[in-house]
Amino acid sequence: MSFRYFLAALVVIAAPVAAQAPHSALDDLIKAEQQLSDKAAALPPAEGIASMLADDGRLFTKQGMIKGREAAAADLAANPINKGTRVHWRSLRGGVSADGQQGFTLGYLDVDGGDPQTAHRRYLAYWVRTASEWRVATLKQVIRPEGEADAPAQSPALPLRAAAPEHARTAAFRTSLMATEKAFSDRAQVVGLRQAFQENGREDAIHTWGEKGFSIGLKAIDANFVEETGPAKINWSADDAIVASSGDLGVTIGNIRPNDGKPGGGAFFTIWMRDDPSQPWRYVAE
Repeated sequence: MSFRYFLAALVVIAAPVAAQAPHSALDDLIKAEQQLSDKAAALPPAEGIASMLADDGRLFTKQGMIKGREAAAADLAANPINKGTRVHWRSLRGGVSADGQQGFTLGYLDVDGGDPQTAHRRYLAYWVRTASEWRVATLKQVIRPEGEADAPAQSPALPLRAAAPEHARTAAFRTSLMATEKAFSDRAQVVGLRQAFQENGREDAIHTWGEKGFSIGLKAIDANFVEETGPAKINWSADDAIVASSGDLGVTIGNIRPNDGKPGGGAFFTIWMRDDPSQPWRYVAE
């Protein structure tokens, strides 16, 4: 079932659904993630990784975005870095939307029996709760350099309130989030990537692409851009977005483009959060 069809169906059935306490919704998500990891132990690593995806989930790779669980499994199987005996993962941070229907996790993924130089990874996943289970809508992995220390567990990203699912404003929330992503890029053309990343992130934001590990907090994220000077040399925008009906959590999906028109860039996704729909969006993980 596609997410668009599922979300449309929720418009009809969501009204009687009661609000779930945020900590309880996050507990459900973390439990589901662990169960998927446990089940993946019985599968080849490529199939195990793909098993966490929704039917139309997206896997982000250096070569681009792969859409669909089956296509992702085939792509993973064709890549020798996924050879091994089993795969398992563990999160160090999670968050959920106020309606309890969407969330994110990030942490570490390991391929036992694989090449030591590529078997250990960081991952970032955005989750959507279907009628019966949690599944990943977007997933990316980053190879960990040898000797990288594990980051400590982080405080969860929880909403200030709970809200029953109600989809009347979801389209407007999606539009506002995609506009925020474009404004982020536009701002970087003026002040540069370093300042734009500071202005658009939450204080507790986490950057997956840190050279030595997860960059936790805006100060650590800033260190990733110390060599960036002048206006950004890239631009980007969202081609799609998935947003919770509560309007406080969402993910943008798009492409990065070099400003000089030369080949480069690639697909990306960014996870955004805000305390209330009246507040501006700020990225919480990317």
